[in-house]
Amino acid sequence: MRALLQRVSRATVSFDHNEPRSIGRGFVVLLGVCHEDESADAVWLARKCAALRLFEDDSGERALNLLEIGGEALVVSQFTLFASTRKGTKPSYHRAAAPPVAEPLYREFVECLRSEGIGQIQTGEFGALMRVDLVNDGPVTLLIDSKAKE
Repeated sequence: MRALLQRVSRATVSFDHNEPRSIGRGFVVLLGVCHEDESADAVWLARKCAALRLFEDDSGERALNLLEIGGEALVVSQFTLFASTRKGTKPSYHRAAAPPVAEPLYREFVECLRSEGIGQIQTGEFGALMRVDLVNDGPVTLLIDSKAKE
């Protein structure tokens, strides 16, 4: 499982004709699920995202995590995080999990974030064409992989 984590001052996801879903200060998590992933990957990755100290304290040090600042999270499914560009110029997505595998793990990741204490969580719509608008704060962007444990 991979998360492209972006520290944001605000973010919104919109899709179809539904009301946009927005957050304030916190993280946008673009989440990719591999066909090899399982529940333990969702749990590990959610804990890692919630615990990362990427927010400044009063002295300007990045010493605070999402929970400590009362931050919010916007989680969007992103199968293209498992794209392979090894051959040619057309990406292959053969490592990405099929929806019947990926969607339950995506939902489990969101529930794990909630169980870590993140109160305000918005999500995209799994499998939908979405538009994400965000203000990357810093910019701070990290790629975290549950298999590599980094």
